[in-house]
Amino acid sequence: MRFKKPKFWDDSKISFWSILLFPISIIYSILFSLLKFLMSFKNNKTEIPIICVGNIYLGGTGKTPLVKEIFSIVKTLGKNPAFIKKKYDYLIDEIKMLEKDGKTFVCNNRISGISQCSENGFDVAILDDGFQDFTIRPDLSILCFNSKQLVGNGFVIPSGPLRENFSSISKANCIVINGIKNLQFEKKIFKHTGNKKVHIFYSKYKINNLEKFKHKEVTAIAGIGNPSNFFDLLKENNIKIKKTFSFPDHHYYSDKDFDKIIQDNNSRIVTTEKDFYRMNEKQKQICDFVEVKLNIENEDEFKKLIQSYL
Repeated sequence: MRFKKPKFWDDSKISFWSILLFPISIIYSILFSLLKFLMSFKNNKTEIPIICVGNIYLGGTGKTPLVKEIFSIVKTLGKNPAFIKKKYDYLIDEIKMLEKDGKTFVCNNRISGISQCSENGFDVAILDDGFQDFTIRPDLSILCFNSKQLVGNGFVIPSGPLRENFSSISKANCIVINGIKNLQFEKKIFKHTGNKKVHIFYSKYKINNLEKFKHKEVTAIAGIGNPSNFFDLLKENNIKIKKTFSFPDHHYYSDKDFDKIIQDNNSRIVTTEKDFYRMNEKQKQICDFVEVKLNIENEDEFKKLIQSYL
């Protein structure tokens, strides 16, 4: 979905717009619950283990980098995994990121993709998104959050950024929070998961090609769920930012966009890998992307958890 997230979604205080849109959020939640009920009757059994990585916050949680890291871990365990991605034209950037690392099955429905995965000799299916797909029974269900936004204002769309109510985290076996430790948020998680054991891990981004940009002045552009997170990452790594340009998530760049970016600007243009895949060849020639790897704290424990579900 290509959209620019409203600022009030992440306000700590309840805004006028959240209140105004709340009746629509109630209708959305009722329809979502009905859909969930109807889809729950479909019991699709699969022959191979399924790892589902999803979110309840709409965009910008680091889902795809985590999926890539899990793929790498599963391979070290002697397995032959493949990615599953539901087909949406606007997700071509994420699909290209996955294809760079391994076989990716892009299908109209995820069950079909999992079947193709098994039929072609792959023994683990890793789903990039799918937490809200109730036709699937994952062996391991992982939810992503970013420590800067967490759940935003806590409301369901359109009053807030949540795809479903926070209580839905009870379906997850594991929570991965990208960023700093937050004990208060952990307590909130355990409050909603009850007696179910939920594993919580933290992750951080590492820039693999940092030397290319360190201590240099750049113009940073991003069309992702939370562009400010990308700009903060650059600053944290001593990359000097001259200008920033934010665009809607999954934005396809036009020549007019770049005319505006390069106007009176002689600094290096940098962007995310996702954004880079949405540029044409001419734009790519004057732009570099920051190569990011997701590092998981307590990786050995995380690896053991994944292994226990395979």
